[in-house]
Amino acid sequence: MSNPHSNPYELGLDKNAANFTPLTPSTFLERAAAVYPERIATLHGPVRRTWAETYRRCRQLASALQRRGIGLGDTVAIMLPNLPEMFEVHFGVPMSGAVLNTLNIRLDAEMIAFMLQHGEAKLLITDREFSGTISKALKLLPADSRPVVIDVDDPQFAGGERLGEKNYEALLAEGDPDFAWEYPADEWQAISLNYTSGTTGNPKGVVYHHRGAYLNAVCNVMSWGMGLHPVYLWTLPMFHCNGWCFPWSIAAAVGTNVALRHVRADAIFESIRENKVNHFCGAPIVLNTLINAPDEMKAGIDHQVKVMTAGAAPPAAIIAGMEQMGFGVTHVYGLTETYGPCVVCAWHDEWDELPLEQQAALKSRQGVRYPMLDGLMVADSRTLQPTPKDGKTIGEIFMRGNLVMKGYLKNPHATEKEFEGGWFHSGDLAVWHPNGYLDIKDRSKDIIISGGENISTIEVEDILYRHPAVMEAAVVARPDEKWGETPCAFVNLKPGMEQTTAEEIIEFCRGQLARFKVPKMVVFGELPKTSTGKIQKYVLRSKAKEI
Repeated sequence: MSNPHSNPYELGLDKNAANFTPLTPSTFLERAAAVYPERIATLHGPVRRTWAETYRRCRQLASALQRRGIGLGDTVAIMLPNLPEMFEVHFGVPMSGAVLNTLNIRLDAEMIAFMLQHGEAKLLITDREFSGTISKALKLLPADSRPVVIDVDDPQFAGGERLGEKNYEALLAEGDPDFAWEYPADEWQAISLNYTSGTTGNPKGVVYHHRGAYLNAVCNVMSWGMGLHPVYLWTLPMFHCNGWCFPWSIAAAVGTNVALRHVRADAIFESIRENKVNHFCGAPIVLNTLINAPDEMKAGIDHQVKVMTAGAAPPAAIIAGMEQMGFGVTHVYGLTETYGPCVVCAWHDEWDELPLEQQAALKSRQGVRYPMLDGLMVADSRTLQPTPKDGKTIGEIFMRGNLVMKGYLKNPHATEKEFEGGWFHSGDLAVWHPNGYLDIKDRSKDIIISGGENISTIEVEDILYRHPAVMEAAVVARPDEKWGETPCAFVNLKPGMEQTTAEEIIEFCRGQLARFKVPKMVVFGELPKTSTGKIQKYVLRSKAKEI
């Protein structure tokens, strides 16, 4: 083995300011403003802001924060809908050196108070719409640990009250529009803090670094074929995994951000028509809402629209429904701990020749790793030995590389546990197909074991969604004296289909599933959901036990 000191490629070839800078997504904004200063960056009703103006405002925000003594190691919390200001904080806060903590706007005051205290937020930027929740949350905090509050006063929203010492525009006025922001000293430096849902105890604070945010933003553009100047509608909450890193992606692609305060089918279709939106993201629940909207609402869209979906495994029927409307669907998969999407169902041109139903089945698979995710496998949860690529053997999904979080804030035990064996443990169960594409079968806690046989709730749900009367469906385990557990289906019917019976649903499933997988019980009604549109199966499991 040669002496490393004699390696000619290491002699006098050190990193220096000329050949190495830490990766940070803030550079995407700087470039967009320099190359396309007059292009529209953000659009919200009558508000149109160019990339040059947006860059100035972000520098003002960064400067104002630093002048208030907020910088490296400090947290700035944000409670905003998808407004231009929500886009700006994704750059202004990191450019100050501080860490961005976007709060879930649908959480209660107790949970918000926990996050503000755990994250040690120094400043909170909030919107009048959430003044009730924020007011209660602040009262739950000790007086000496309450953050400074700044209000975004959106003239297009009526209601709520201002809680802060001043509004966002006044805060910007404190800053220098020519502020000379600096790159992070190290790309491993934290850029943002995102809390998990906390369905089984307090939420965990997932910490992202500048390098991962930069790389995943580029992966989004590559994997979706976004090209230059996409028009992107913010149907996906920007508080969720920093909008799957898309604020940084849109800056990299120099696109236009179209704001959307409330996710409603009429507002989405109207914005697509009026603003020529050609890209948007959403959980399957959002797509399902669009599919089931009245036909007159969908009229007048004559351009190609690309949709990226993730959040819960989308039934093939939902993907087929979107494709039939003329929307091209790309399915991605990831977790809060992986900067949002890190796996994509990469498409092959030869699949275009397949019938639509087969295409939809292929698109419903989670797929293969993002270009900048270094490792992805389905493996035995204990031994970490990869499972065979046979499309049958169930294992846990593991990831490793630059698109995995730094870890959990102030929780070294949980961080160590998730990274055991040098891989991130997702907790999701899947099979590997012969072509290497992942196909999720369940969360480990959702799998049903009936008479010793594993039943994938996703497989049963996929069949339920094919029934013409079913708008939404979820399947959970129900305790059974004989079998241990049996499938229990919760179904929300389409309007006008209320006469459908449980027996009809069960009979429909019998024709397409092995007998032991068929739901033994069907319960009709609205399905409880998380703030990001995922169905809350833990709530349904409790209901199933009570029945």
